[in-house]
Amino acid sequence: MTRVLILVVSLFVTADSMAGEPVDIGSRRELFVDDALVERLVGKADFRLHQPTPREVVMVHDAPWEGNNTTYHCVFQDGDRYRMFYVTGHLAAKNDQLDTRIESFCYAESDDGIHWRKPELGLHEFQGSKANNIVISRAMAQGHQARIGAPAVFKDTNPQAAPDARYKMFLSAEHPLGMLPMKSPDGIHWTPMSQTPVITDGAFDAMNLAFWDSERGEYRAYWRYFTAGVTQDKQWEPAGVRAIRTATSKDFLHWENQANLDYPGSPEEQLYENGIHPYHRAPHLLIGLPVRYVDRANPEYTTPAVGNGRAGPDRIREWPASLRSLPDFEQRQARAALIERLGSALTEGLFMSSRDGVTFRRWNEAFLRPGIERPGTWNYGQQFICWQLVETQSAFDGAPRELSLYATEGSWLDQGKSLRRYTLRLDGFVSINAPMSGGELVTKPIQFRGKTLSLNFASSAAGGLRVELRDAQDQPLPGYALEDCDELFGDTVQRHVTWKSSTDLAAIAGQMVRIRFVLRDADLFSFQFTEAP
Repeated sequence: MTRVLILVVSLFVTADSMAGEPVDIGSRRELFVDDALVERLVGKADFRLHQPTPREVVMVHDAPWEGNNTTYHCVFQDGDRYRMFYVTGHLAAKNDQLDTRIESFCYAESDDGIHWRKPELGLHEFQGSKANNIVISRAMAQGHQARIGAPAVFKDTNPQAAPDARYKMFLSAEHPLGMLPMKSPDGIHWTPMSQTPVITDGAFDAMNLAFWDSERGEYRAYWRYFTAGVTQDKQWEPAGVRAIRTATSKDFLHWENQANLDYPGSPEEQLYENGIHPYHRAPHLLIGLPVRYVDRANPEYTTPAVGNGRAGPDRIREWPASLRSLPDFEQRQARAALIERLGSALTEGLFMSSRDGVTFRRWNEAFLRPGIERPGTWNYGQQFICWQLVETQSAFDGAPRELSLYATEGSWLDQGKSLRRYTLRLDGFVSINAPMSGGELVTKPIQFRGKTLSLNFASSAAGGLRVELRDAQDQPLPGYALEDCDELFGDTVQRHVTWKSSTDLAAIAGQMVRIRFVLRDADLFSFQFTEAP
């Protein structure tokens, strides 16, 4: 009886899925950063989150105006230049209190994304000299009734953007608290777009960012709020857990559709930053690189107001042994003597993705761990990931381009921070992986445009993968069955699938199909139907 019931349910589910409308993916590239197109996984196939590879330190923040706590970096490629903007600040112990001071907003540029220079812009004076790379000074921000906060510059690709507003960002308005829109014709010279903040519902004490979403034809903003935050006299009183809020706009001035981000299947955690932006190779997908905050001495604390007391020697002796064994113990003690969590909290990078900008698939495992223990690591403030990824040349001659991301490290109070580069293969965030014993992925019904199917994959020398195209009844299409497919093996970001040595799919383009991927000791990162072979 049980076997009959299972068979009936199975037939019902199969018939129901066949009756559903196919997902029209056209010729866009699809990544496996979520299960939106996955109907079933068979055998030992499963999702695998990949971690970036650490590379060189690309920038040391050692200029006098950069202070010892430079952070909140943003980067993008602009024509033949890579451009970077960052906030400089200084933290110090003063009369047994933490003295926090934002110094300036600065600019750097590069020809390759690896070797960076800080041009002398001659715009703002620091200690009697304008020989610096300051774009916005503290005095300039105050002149607009704002503070620098944590701006994120982006180049506006909206076709309707005015020439004097080709670059945009937000400063942090103070009265009322909120996001003050700024515009620039060149990314260097900035003026306000409004005399008052345009978004005021939030805490805004992290990077406040926005971008033009070309897929949806609107601007989208993301900023910090607290899950139980309340507003008193137009000032935000933080409570609850650090979280992220979003809104949309057609003109960058009038914002609507506010929503708090949702992470089905993930626990409530303290999230600094958000790092959300369209992935340039698949702009219908939004990816985020938030920072996870964990207090190892006070794991039960969830509100910012709790755990802000000082930690004396007796309290520090109560810390877990591993926390006391981490690098820079004297630095850690000094920070904890001011505010305990500054010595006991740790930060690391996460990865998440979304197809609507509100609901995100967030991976609970770390994307960018603190790494091997060494001076300047495993502290509060490490692995704040620079907003946006860029493509750079590989260090290997003849290899394809790769993704570069940048993250902070360094132990503030007596020295400045630095910025380290990390690399990842194109589309290399998450793969469908199977061991040598094998596994399969079958997609939901889709429709596509194009004549060829291209894969981004990696296998061992003995492993590989094959592809089968199946019809609406979940049966192999003649000529595109598994036994017709020439096995693929290697490690490449683009290889065309062939069936009996042919790549031609023109005859079935536009039909409802499922794709069956069969893998052995291999990773599949993305696929795309294209017109040209």
